[in-house]
Amino acid sequence: MDPVTPAALLRASPLPSLEARILLTHVLGWRHTQLITRSDEALDGTLVERYRLLEARRVAGEPVAQLVCAREFFGLDFEVTPDVLIPRPETELLVETALAAMENIARPCVLDLGTGTGAIAVAIASMRPDAQVWALDRSAEALAVATRNAARLLDTKRPGGAVVLQQSNWYSSLDAALHFNVIVSNPPYIASNDPHLSEGDLRFEPRGALTDESDGLRAIRAIIAGAPARLAANGVLWIEHGYDQAEAVRGLLTAQGFEQVRSEQDLAGIERISGGLLHG
Repeated sequence: MDPVTPAALLRASPLPSLEARILLTHVLGWRHTQLITRSDEALDGTLVERYRLLEARRVAGEPVAQLVCAREFFGLDFEVTPDVLIPRPETELLVETALAAMENIARPCVLDLGTGTGAIAVAIASMRPDAQVWALDRSAEALAVATRNAARLLDTKRPGGAVVLQQSNWYSSLDAALHFNVIVSNPPYIASNDPHLSEGDLRFEPRGALTDESDGLRAIRAIIAGAPARLAANGVLWIEHGYDQAEAVRGLLTAQGFEQVRSEQDLAGIERISGGLLHG
């Protein structure tokens, strides 16, 4: 029998080339360039079987990020497990907008609601070492992932201190004395009857991070309603939402007294986040 090589595995794979290469470099512990420079190297049978197992799981629909236990977000490599939502590129807009809102604030206080992997909170903390960041999630399993990501990706000596990770159903466990310059959230915003929940990667992600088991706006309403009591003077709130929810979210923000309410488009031209300022 001829030896199995990286080139042979990639040629035979039913997966898109990029996905097959990601899985194979993960199994081999190689860089992508090594798949070229070592393409004809005979592989150990154990490694071949490990790759074929992952390949079969991907063919069955499991997300690549869960198979390799990682996803890049805002230039950082986050651990991913089935307990957390996989960070999406479009959510980087939420981080960018939050950073712009605190650009002229020294030692800003930031709150991330429903932190999941910790991607938003850790990305902000990484870009603004002086920021004091709180990250909340109701899921203990998600918080464990976020804790590991924060410990691995952030400087232990950052001026703003360690990200405070806390189990909470939105604002419920927060000290009432805490007030924030910026509140951000990527909450569950898919309606419970949306067929997308049973399609693609979403089938393998935690349902509670995807849907509010209602109309898709229940969590957003709770976040907006609770924000005024938690925002400092001239604080801002930014929320990610669904492709067709921007108008409704702007209405909720305006009704709660927010000013300068607007939505921002992602790279696909979709109104992906909405927010506003609250005078105090």
